[in-house]
Amino acid sequence: MIHHGRTLSSLLIILSCGSLPAQEWNQWRGPLRDGLSPDKDLAREWPESGPPIAWQTTGLGQSFSSVSFYGDKIFTMGDVDGAAKLFALNAADGEIIWSAEVGKPGGVRNPGPRGTPATDGKFVYTLGHDGELVSSDIETGKKAWSCNLISDYGGKMMSRWGYSESPLLDGDLLVVTPGGSNGAVLALNKNSGEQVWRCTEITDGASYASLVPVEIGGIRQYLIFTGTCVAGIDATDGKMLWRGNRSGKTAVCATPVYEDGLLFVTSAYNVGCNAFKISADNGDFQVSEIYAGKQMQNHHGGVVLIDGFIYGIGRRQLKCIELATGKVMWEDNSVGKGSIAYADGHLVVRGEDAKGAIALVEATPDGYREKGRFDQPERRDAPAWAHPVIFGGRLYIRDQGLLLCYDLEERG
Repeated sequence: MIHHGRTLSSLLIILSCGSLPAQEWNQWRGPLRDGLSPDKDLAREWPESGPPIAWQTTGLGQSFSSVSFYGDKIFTMGDVDGAAKLFALNAADGEIIWSAEVGKPGGVRNPGPRGTPATDGKFVYTLGHDGELVSSDIETGKKAWSCNLISDYGGKMMSRWGYSESPLLDGDLLVVTPGGSNGAVLALNKNSGEQVWRCTEITDGASYASLVPVEIGGIRQYLIFTGTCVAGIDATDGKMLWRGNRSGKTAVCATPVYEDGLLFVTSAYNVGCNAFKISADNGDFQVSEIYAGKQMQNHHGGVVLIDGFIYGIGRRQLKCIELATGKVMWEDNSVGKGSIAYADGHLVVRGEDAKGAIALVEATPDGYREKGRFDQPERRDAPAWAHPVIFGGRLYIRDQGLLLCYDLEERG
């Protein structure tokens, strides 16, 4: 059933601004979308063979979707048996509990879903490459409601690769980026699928970056990163609060990171990175660019911000950059081009090439300090684009239809 719905008065929707408790990893890059795992007491070094495998699961289909969690369940997506499907797995052993159709399979080159499911403990929300947005019951997979960002909302992409963002859950809102002349950002009531608001002040095509919830100047807002700008959207009514102009080419993918008034964005294709200072005085926002450079050209592997330093893979090198100045503290070939995750003082970096090397690296601006590395077993033919996830003392590596679960807890 498709819900169009008339816009609800923002007075009828009271946002419970906190997402889920910090111990949950219920959506892309965690509740705060910063990629920082709350895990502690993890192994400080890895043996040559890598950390022990707790379990592995196959049959999840073609996909670049990562994983999210709620309670004893893991959620991910994949194209299998002629359909795009949402999978619920048992976190203890990786067994598939149920699967449900959530859209059409396929996509331009390297087919399969790219987004990661989000869940509030009652429903699981998915967005497919063709704009199909679906709410499914967490216990059964039964569809509660659905809509399509293109056919129902006039959505438009910045280029041809299909929707890749992961839907944002924030209080009672499910927020996505259809893009296009009707307005770039759309907020729906997560329970009914009805429209709450739409930001019409930005009409860019949707990029591949996901929205980020932040609070600046006491105002809850969502960061949008497009091919022409980075901006803040008021969480209560969808009004644009501020905008920083910044051009991207072909693909804008990496999730923005923000801390204490400083915002960092990066993209590839020889564009590079930009940092902005954002300040507010009684709701009046000021934006100024601090620097722009080529020192970080991250494609789709993402970056993390830890204690004032940015860590991420540029074209092929892992780098540490000082957020406030843009200064490169160090760089190393590491595992080559790939993706990144963080927990307990360390980075896990995953190479996207045929070898699929995975390394443990200390998160310090003092220099590159590798604490172990191994090559992923049973590496598939497609690029390893699904981001690693560290949660509950375990490392999750998705490679197309394969999901590997490693035990990272300190022993002895």
